[in-house]
Formats: sequence, C-alpha cells, structure tokens
Amino acid sequence: MARYAIFFTLKPETIEGMMSKPSDREAVVSKLVEKAGGKLEAYYWMTGQWDGFVISTAPDGQSAAAVSIAVSSTGAFGHLETHELFSASEVNDIVGRAKEFVSSYTPPGV
Repeated sequence: MARYAIFFTLKPETIEGMMSKPSDREAVVSKLVEKAGGKLEAYYWMTGQWDGFVISTAPDGQSAAAVSIAVSSTGAFGHLETHELFSASEVNDIVGRAKEFVSSYTPPGV
C-alpha cells in the first residue's frame, strides 16, 4: 500500500472555529482515511510554513487524491499538498529503472 505525506495550512476562520468548538481532529482524519481504504500513521501540528501534516496509507494514488479533494472542498484549508513517499529501498529500484530510460531522453536545447 502506498504511503503519503499531506501538508496543510488552515484558514484563519477555521482556526477560530477550532478555538470555539474543539474536536478530536486526529480521530476525524483517521476515520476519513480508513473510509478510503487506508490507515492514518501520524497526525502532527507544527510551527513554520505549514500548520501540520499527516502520514497515511492509501490503496492507490486515486484514493489519496480523492481524500485530498474531499478535504479541500470543505474550504477550511488555505493550502493542502499531498506527496507520495518512497522508502530508501524503493529509491534504489526507482534509480535503477531511471537508468533504463536515460538514453532515450534528449534534454531541452540539445
């Protein structure tokens, strides 16, 4: 099953709503991810450019994209980015495959 990192920022009105009506956001996100056939692995809040991020699994890219679109459609987020994650051993396989293709590619301007 593929693993994804989802980074998010919240709109000010979303944060205001959270302050006036707190809820267990991790439980809500976990339920959504499970409905899409995946599993929530981590849910973190953080300081800096992003308000938080989620690490979850999904059966495929379409399921991950559907979750992202569903969440985005609520209008609660200022920005949402979903990235597929690869393990170190998967990167070695990816690089090996890339070697097969490099001779078939001509860079721009060459």
